[in-house]
Amino acid sequence: MALGTRASRWLLYLPAGSCLLLVLLLLLCVQLGGGQKKKENLLAEKVEQLMEWSSRRSVIRMNGDKFRRFVKAPPRNYSVIVMFTALQPQRQCSVCRQANEEYQVLANSWRYSSAFSNKLFFTIVDYDEGADVFQQLNMNSAPTFMHFPPKGKPKRADTFDLQRIGFAAEQLAKWIADRTDVHIRVFRPPNYSGTIALALLVSLVGGLLYLRRNNLEFIYNKTGWAMAALSYIHGSSQAQFVAESHIILLLNAAITMGMVLLNEAATSKGDVGKRRIICLVGLGLVVFFFSFLLSIFRSKYHGYPYSFLIK
Repeated sequence: MALGTRASRWLLYLPAGSCLLLVLLLLLCVQLGGGQKKKENLLAEKVEQLMEWSSRRSVIRMNGDKFRRFVKAPPRNYSVIVMFTALQPQRQCSVCRQANEEYQVLANSWRYSSAFSNKLFFTIVDYDEGADVFQQLNMNSAPTFMHFPPKGKPKRADTFDLQRIGFAAEQLAKWIADRTDVHIRVFRPPNYSGTIALALLVSLVGGLLYLRRNNLEFIYNKTGWAMAALSYIHGSSQAQFVAESHIILLLNAAITMGMVLLNEAATSKGDVGKRRIICLVGLGLVVFFFSFLLSIFRSKYHGYPYSFLIK
């Protein structure tokens, strides 16, 4: 009570202008404190909402309103990766679907990693759901990947160079690490298609051999295998059967197909696992059928010293 009395007496001795200034300063401090508290509450609500959506889906779908509220509007203390795409069938964007598969792999790798936090979110804006966003950003191509930092506007490096680097999940993860210092280890779901196909082939061959288990002498008949191979291949370099011409044509076609597959695996921008399989298939075609072609050439030109795999 004594302190209140002293403060009141002290205010009485101040000039009127000083009292007014002091009151204004007090009101400004209260207003600033209230505004800061409001920003903190708004930020907490936005982060909580984004975390709830992320718990349902690794990639958050956004329309124009959600994009402006959660990606563009402050306050933000988190980074947002946005994929601008056109996935509807009428758009006929096959690259968009392939890029979306890689994007989903990356987002799932982040969602289920031990380093997952509320500092990074993956979102997607489809043209048919957010055409106004495309217009706002003057964007006329898809797919496009952009990083929106916690503070400030995106810079040039915040747009992923898809044309030069491709859209593999590993490349996207490296770009995100450069822009956000968040390192994501990409985990791809296992692909058992090759294993299943091999198992079916082994089962088919094993079943046929089992059905003919009492008559397997043909497997050990080397003369029969040689006659089957040589019946369509002339033994001299001075002549050639008609069937031999077709066989050579098919062998060269198989080698060409292998080279095409190798080129496709090297230049395509699709799934890394699929590209690896295509590369192995192409390499197998080139190696095996070139060896077969070289073996035929060696059998016709007696004394030719070189061979590869097949003698």
